[in-house]
Amino acid sequence: MAELTPGTEAPDFDLPRDGGGTVRLSSLRGKPVVLYFYPKDDTSGCTSEAIDFSALKPEFDKIGVVVIGMSPDSAKSHDKFKKKHDLKVDLVSDETKDVLQAYGVWAEKSMYGRKYMGVERTTLLIGADGRIARVWPKVKVPGHAAEVLEAASGL
Repeated sequence: MAELTPGTEAPDFDLPRDGGGTVRLSSLRGKPVVLYFYPKDDTSGCTSEAIDFSALKPEFDKIGVVVIGMSPDSAKSHDKFKKKHDLKVDLVSDETKDVLQAYGVWAEKSMYGRKYMGVERTTLLIGADGRIARVWPKVKVPGHAAEVLEAASGL
């Protein structure tokens, strides 16, 4: 598991994405990347977060920042999710959960006293050099995308 602290190199990945093909993090070197981890397509918090990032995508594009969402859902599920909510950000699928584990966001959670494994909503701002610039653990969705945009503007 990677230590998600500013200055450490973000673990590389090559994962299937919505719309076909794959996304390889190392191929994005030279551009800052917002990588946000979310639990599940088409649930209320995850939908709000994806809509917020999509609404701000033109602003991220202006400053040359790539925005990628990652969950354990399939690329086919991502396709439906994107179409249903007219999402503009890239969504990658980690069905094996290997990358989620490498980033330390596949964690034990608890709801109504029941423990289970799931994605801990986390966002990373990765610099153009492939190193983590900022980490937002245990994200609360309202206002989060705007906060990330503001931080990315400072890179």
